[in-house]
Amino acid sequence: MSSSTVKPRHVLCFLGKNDNLLHPPKAVAKMITDFGFEIDRTYSQARPDPHMERSFGVCWDRVFPLAWSAADEAAVANHKSVLYVLSPPMERQKAVAYSGAALRIVEEMIEAGATAVKGESAGVAHGLDRWRSLCDQSRKGAMTSQGLGVTLAMAKACRLAFAKRPLGGTSYYETVGYHLVGLPEVYVANSRNEWSAVMLMEEIANAMAEHGVDETLRDRKLELSRESRYAEDDFKFNPYGIVHAEA
Repeated sequence: MSSSTVKPRHVLCFLGKNDNLLHPPKAVAKMITDFGFEIDRTYSQARPDPHMERSFGVCWDRVFPLAWSAADEAAVANHKSVLYVLSPPMERQKAVAYSGAALRIVEEMIEAGATAVKGESAGVAHGLDRWRSLCDQSRKGAMTSQGLGVTLAMAKACRLAFAKRPLGGTSYYETVGYHLVGLPEVYVANSRNEWSAVMLMEEIANAMAEHGVDETLRDRKLELSRESRYAEDDFKFNPYGIVHAEA
């Protein structure tokens, strides 16, 4: 079973109420550059994108209660500009650190006036209050007795921020976006109900993050598949494979 050489990337989508969005404050622009991210000037635009309402509509996170509000929907409907920010291709061992950096950028862009935010790499959106909460969780989770570092709490906050679940497939409920924290996707047999599937997805992901993928698969008698319905050039493609959990 050969592994892929693809390195995941974050694509962050920001909406704004005017074209100031396309020119972040110097401190924010410096942060973006210092973290190795870049502003995509090809697809960013100082005009509304008529597809955004539908795109955000299917991307809102429906797991966390009240993950967005009517005000967030109005901000999407009334946006006047779009800015895309890209991460560098991420090595697996640095994925959580880069995802933490992505949340720092999200936080600073909201403070600078962004009115809506979506993670394009997994197709997930939250309202501004939820984004702020996840940014706070990541920042606090990164604090250790030795200073700042990658921790399980930080990794979980990043996973909740940038992964979408549960997507309904023919036979499984699916995750997408676990590659952004260096983990394989988790597919759960749809003989379970949605909430039970989400709980199992979280349980397996937490175990993989804490104990490692190989040990978790061995302990739970699960197998890793390299088959994917996403092409390798799709931002949703997970080079670390898929774990299938049966009923």
